[in-house]
Amino acid sequence: MMDGVYRELPAPAPLRSVVRCRWLSVSGRDEHEHGKRIVPDGCLDLIAGGGRVFVAGPDTAAWRSEMPAGTRLHGIRFRPGHAPRVLGVPADELRDQRIDLADLWGARGRAFTERVLNSPADLIDVVRETAAPDPVLDVVLARLDRGVPRVSAALTGLDLGARQFRRRFGAAVGYGPATYLRIARLQRAISLAEEVPDLATLAVGAGYADQAHLSRDCRELTGATPSVYFRSVQDRSVQDRGRPAALRSSA
Repeated sequence: MMDGVYRELPAPAPLRSVVRCRWLSVSGRDEHEHGKRIVPDGCLDLIAGGGRVFVAGPDTAAWRSEMPAGTRLHGIRFRPGHAPRVLGVPADELRDQRIDLADLWGARGRAFTERVLNSPADLIDVVRETAAPDPVLDVVLARLDRGVPRVSAALTGLDLGARQFRRRFGAAVGYGPATYLRIARLQRAISLAEEVPDLATLAVGAGYADQAHLSRDCRELTGATPSVYFRSVQDRSVQDRGRPAALRSSA
């Protein structure tokens, strides 16, 4: 069976405040037959391939990608909260969707799509003119990523109106800070899954109240039970140890 391939590359240094990484994916036969589970990570991606250039996410639940085997996709992944500065569209208008760039930008989007499909390396050129960053938003996102127990703790000491800031947060990230906190906690669990022996230990390490809390969030955000989902994460890690360091198999 042909395996899928997923490889991440660093963003160019001048763009790293906006772009988390570039990536390349080649779909395997298993993805074509069973679909590839993509879980929420708080990011938006701009993707070229399969005859399209489109924006993906931000997602609030698992997305099932079903590409024909051998489909090559190039992507750039924006840092949480920064994609609207480039795209000129509030992130909450893109939530849980895949939208062609031509539908967002009209003639400019169609011209860029044609250019990128002929030269995928040009995808990064979309990040040129951006609006000013929001330093308060970056502080709150960093606190949520580090694992504060509640959203109120992430807002401590900041001079802002909570209701107004939640609207600002939704426009930048795609959903409210409470949803982002849940997604960040799941991502911590995924990063720890290779190192812990059981789900109870994993729940504590990732910041969940208990294993039941982990189970509930895992089902809602991945569509799978934690035993099934985290076993797939561990199995993928074992397979990747036999690959070149820069390559990771698709889920």
